[in-house]
Amino acid sequence: MTVIAHPLVTRARELADGLLSPAAERVDQDGVPASHIEAIKRSGLLGLNAPVEYGGSAAPVAVVRETAEILAGACCSTWFVQTQHHTPVTTLTATGLPVRERLLGPLARGELLSGVAYAHLRSYPRLPVRVRRQADGWHFRGTVPWYTGWGLNDVMLLAGVTEDDEALFAFTDAREQPGLAVSEPMRLAALTASRTVSLRLDGLRVPEEAVALRLPFGDWAAMDRPKTRNANPAVFGITSAALELVEDEYAAPLRLRLEEIRHRAYTLADHPVPHEHTEERLALREEAFTLMRTATTAAVVTGGGRAMSLGNRAQRLAREGLFLLVQGQTGESRTAHLKRLAERPR
Repeated sequence: MTVIAHPLVTRARELADGLLSPAAERVDQDGVPASHIEAIKRSGLLGLNAPVEYGGSAAPVAVVRETAEILAGACCSTWFVQTQHHTPVTTLTATGLPVRERLLGPLARGELLSGVAYAHLRSYPRLPVRVRRQADGWHFRGTVPWYTGWGLNDVMLLAGVTEDDEALFAFTDAREQPGLAVSEPMRLAALTASRTVSLRLDGLRVPEEAVALRLPFGDWAAMDRPKTRNANPAVFGITSAALELVEDEYAAPLRLRLEEIRHRAYTLADHPVPHEHTEERLALREEAFTLMRTATTAAVVTGGGRAMSLGNRAQRLAREGLFLLVQGQTGESRTAHLKRLAERPR
């Protein structure tokens, strides 16, 4: 993998090698510990995308991607909890609303960790969460099917759709409170460690000054859609980690393929017009998935019967790869992926 000389990449590598990777199998079974999150907070990685004047690093996109690859390859559960944080940071960076001055600094400096509760907007026109204005602020009703990092996050960025068909995003504390109830943690085939729950909203009140974004739903969807078309850096991180478990004779050609797909995917992701080259982006996304499955399968085959142990790294990476196949999936990306799978020669 390409190595970028940057202090945050160095910190991510030190964190991965010294803490995350050695504990990953235990974390996979027991859950992401608060100590991992405290280490992430101290590392400065939570401020990757944040403005320097608020305590962040405003790091180049190449640095953001490489740190994601490193963390995901070391412990995908920990990566997934902390990666939620970056959307609230970028949302606050772009807004001019009062909540920016209250929260952007603490989030950029790693004093607070934020989760997100907005993926359900991608199920539109089905609306799992509705928002209605009342005299005392905004009231949220409905169900957030997936919320990651419960018990680890300090705040969350919660979204719903208003009666005027606007997407509204606002911050609230990540704790049970009047109008917000939480399920038991979900038992999942992969990333159970990420402390994922569902949230039941029954008139949760959020004050006007906590609103971070409000715009017509169609405008939000147009901005969001390109994000799910590009290959996820975490996929490359899992692929690289899996290939470390495979004899070099067999891993070497797959590493060359990894570098080629990674280069093409990132070049396209950097294209100045995010709405162009949709089919090519989705095709590269599927190529990255295919290579990841090949690499994790090779790691399991290399491990033999030992790979069936829950304490084995190869099978953990294989399960994490399955998770990444559906993480951030939309109807568009699902259809494109299934079509390519169906068309592939046997």
